[in-house]
Amino acid sequence: MVATPFSKKWWHLVSMLEIWLGILQGLGITLEVTAYGLVFAIPFALVFGVAQFLTTGMTRFLVTAVIEFWRSSAVVVLLFVFYYVLPVMGVTLSALTVSALVLGLNTGGYASQAVRAGLQSLPAGQREAGMALGLSRPAILLLIELPQALVTMSPTFINNLIQLVKATSLVSLVTLTDMTFRAKEIAQTQYDPVAIYSALLLAFFVVCYPIALAGRWLEARVNPERGTPRGI
Repeated sequence: MVATPFSKKWWHLVSMLEIWLGILQGLGITLEVTAYGLVFAIPFALVFGVAQFLTTGMTRFLVTAVIEFWRSSAVVVLLFVFYYVLPVMGVTLSALTVSALVLGLNTGGYASQAVRAGLQSLPAGQREAGMALGLSRPAILLLIELPQALVTMSPTFINNLIQLVKATSLVSLVTLTDMTFRAKEIAQTQYDPVAIYSALLLAFFVVCYPIALAGRWLEARVNPERGTPRGI
């Protein structure tokens, strides 16, 4: 039976679908690392962002040093150090913990700057009004400043979340079977790099784009003054 151009295209589409479904077998690890990473990222961003906003002098220098360490260090190098070097010093962490810790704190370092900038963008009158009402400094921060700043930060937080999802493509370097690892496995048995890595690209798009849409919806709800974003 002679293969026609139509049948060739059909079987190519079937092959692409099989590759895509094979890559999605790593989706669970991708989502698990993302969720676990948020456990590190969110507290780090809030605590260090607020600390950088409130402190001065040597304390602020130390807070900034910690933020810059996680923000400025190469994620790949940190993954290797925490996974391969720490066991030499007697500290052994699982690949999942190392991945979530490194990616989460790296993302938290970036998000902390959004927290600081959001607080700094508020007019001083907000704080002065709270003081005039007899509120303590922590109460002013929790009841007046942070709620307003979080609205301003929400688009940046969504961007950071998408960056965290995309960064999970690195965890295959520490043996986790995520979507990128599955793509490499498939590439070892099928020499079709165009189809395999196009399918991997599509898989990450399918995961990240709904997050972007959810971010727009959330922004329109928490900050209606900016108007509802149009289009997709």
